[in-house]
Amino acid sequence: MQRFKDILCVATSGSIDHIALERAVVLAENNQAYLTVVELIDELPHNTELIAHAQSIEELQAKLVAGHRQGLEKMVAPWSRNVEIKTKVLIGIPFLEIIREILRNGHDLVIKTAESGGLLDRVFGSDDMHLLRKCPCPVLLVKPESPKTYQRILAAVDVDGHYPPEELKARHLLNLQILEMASSLTLAEFAKLHIVYARDALGKQILQDAPVDLSEDRITTIFEKTRLQNKQNLNALMDEVIAKLGQETSEYIKPQTHLLEGLPRKNIPALSKEIKADLVVMGTVARTGISGFFMGNTAEAILNQLDCSVLAIKPLGFKTPVTLED
Repeated sequence: MQRFKDILCVATSGSIDHIALERAVVLAENNQAYLTVVELIDELPHNTELIAHAQSIEELQAKLVAGHRQGLEKMVAPWSRNVEIKTKVLIGIPFLEIIREILRNGHDLVIKTAESGGLLDRVFGSDDMHLLRKCPCPVLLVKPESPKTYQRILAAVDVDGHYPPEELKARHLLNLQILEMASSLTLAEFAKLHIVYARDALGKQILQDAPVDLSEDRITTIFEKTRLQNKQNLNALMDEVIAKLGQETSEYIKPQTHLLEGLPRKNIPALSKEIKADLVVMGTVARTGISGFFMGNTAEAILNQLDCSVLAIKPLGFKTPVTLED
C-alpha cells in the first residue's frame, strides 16, 4: 500500500478556510508521516530606498519573515495537538521555492489550495501549473470548496499497448502508482473508487475517411480487436493491483471500471462530472528520465476542465528542471 512519509503543505496567507491544511493533517495522521507547513512571501526589492533609510533591506526582510512565521505557528496551533508540525517561511517565486524545499528535504507529497487561473478555460493558476509540470513528487491541489472527506475518487490510467517498450514500462509503473495511491486514499476516506481508461477513437475516423482499401467491416474488426486488447490490459493491471493490495482489501474497495471510447480530454472530465468525483488521481508527465517538463497536451486539457481536487503523479525517474543552484 502506498504511504506518504514526509508531507509538505503550502499555506495560503489570510485564507478563510484551511481545507488544504486539514487535508494535510489527516493524511499525516493516517500515514504516520512528518508534516511541514510553509508560507511563501516575496523578496523585498533592493531598490526600496525610502525604507532602507531607516533600516537595511536584510533587517526588514528578517522582520517580515519573523512576523509571518509567528502568524503561521498560530494558524497551525489547533492541529498541533494530534500531529507534530514544522513551520517555515520561504522567500521568492512560490513554485521555485516549493520545489527547492522538496529537493533539499525529500518531501514526497505537496498539498496546496488550488488557485484560480484567471482565464476562462484555465482552472488552475500559474504556480499550480508549474508544480503540475515540474514538481518531482506528487501534488495534491485541493479545491477551496472541497468536502472534508472524499466520497468518490476517480483514477485515470493509460493501458494503451502501442508505445515503445521503454515508455510502455514507464507508463505501466505510473499506472500502478496511480492505482495504489487512489486505493490507499479510498480506504482512508471510506470512499468509492472509479477507474477509467478513455481510448482515443480518432484513428477509426481517419481510416474511414482516408483513401484506403479497407471495408467498413474490416475497420470495425481492427478497432474491436484493439478494444478487447485494452480491456485485457486493464484487467491485467487490476489483477496486479489486487495482488499488491490483497484480495480482502480489493473486495472491500470494489472499484468500478470504465472503458470509454472517444477523446480522453472530453470523456474523463465528463465522467468526473457525471459521477460527482471529489478527487481525480492521474499522471501528468508523458516521459521520464529527461530534465524538463513534458506534460502531455491531453493531460493539460483534462486538468483544465476538472472541477474537483486533483492528485497529480509523475512517473518514476522524472527529473525536475529546477535546481538548487539557480
